[in-house]
Amino acid sequence: MTRLLSRRAFLLTGAAAGLAGAGVGLVETRVVPGRTRLHDVLGLTGEDGVAPDVEPGPVESGSFESAARRTKVGWTVIYPHGQRPDAPLPVVLMLHGRGGDHTSAIGDLGADRYLTAAVQAGTPPFALAAVDGGTDNYWHRRASGDDPQRMLTAEFLPLLKKRGLRTERFGVLGWSMGGYGALLLAADLGATRVAAAGAMSPALWRKASQAAAGAYDGPDDFQRHRVFGRAGDFKDVALRIDCGRDDPFAGAVRELRDELTADGGLQAGAHTGGYWRRMLGDQFAFLGAKIAD
Repeated sequence: MTRLLSRRAFLLTGAAAGLAGAGVGLVETRVVPGRTRLHDVLGLTGEDGVAPDVEPGPVESGSFESAARRTKVGWTVIYPHGQRPDAPLPVVLMLHGRGGDHTSAIGDLGADRYLTAAVQAGTPPFALAAVDGGTDNYWHRRASGDDPQRMLTAEFLPLLKKRGLRTERFGVLGWSMGGYGALLLAADLGATRVAAAGAMSPALWRKASQAAAGAYDGPDDFQRHRVFGRAGDFKDVALRIDCGRDDPFAGAVRELRDELTADGGLQAGAHTGGYWRRMLGDQFAFLGAKIAD
């Protein structure tokens, strides 16, 4: 009897394992939802980044009435530890993701400490400059007249220049919505203004019908502000594009990377702050070296 039960238990266990394996296979191929959650449970999305335990540098904040955005916007400039807040450093614009604002670089990612750590590790010093681009306008002119890209070029960069920062050519970095915005700004301005651009998990879609609700004013707006098919516009802009393999934008990011010559790649990770923090040090090292050239 014991022998019979053992055989039966063995068969049932094997059947259960087979079903479980099939279930995992379905999840892996996205036939059923849950791939990212499964990978997170199994530890396949990588560790969350933790801001370095270093003393941050000076942080200056303020606001101005933006004619381009038709509202008051807040801004923050972050300097590495050991630098004065009037130091004539090169600058990287840091574009926040959807739902964020100028405080997100420090509040969500700990960018002030990552910046100091990068400089202490040998990256040439530079400043970070963040500004309110709107919670969900995707860093381009909208039908409402709100134009965050013009705000950056016509208002924010001149403000930074008055503060002594070097703005003739600059870097730009963004994550999610801001990652798309960084790439769009680099393509629109070209290498004469943008020395280097970094994007973490950029919000990219190949078709207007795939875009998140409200990201564009319609198919024509989507087409006007595309980044695909513009390899020539990125010529001589140093690029780094990173994305987690379990990010919903990973497929589109892979396609864009195939079009462009870019550092970075697809790593273990999802569309999370933990992933962006993990990649921030590498992005800062890349951008700092490129804008110092």
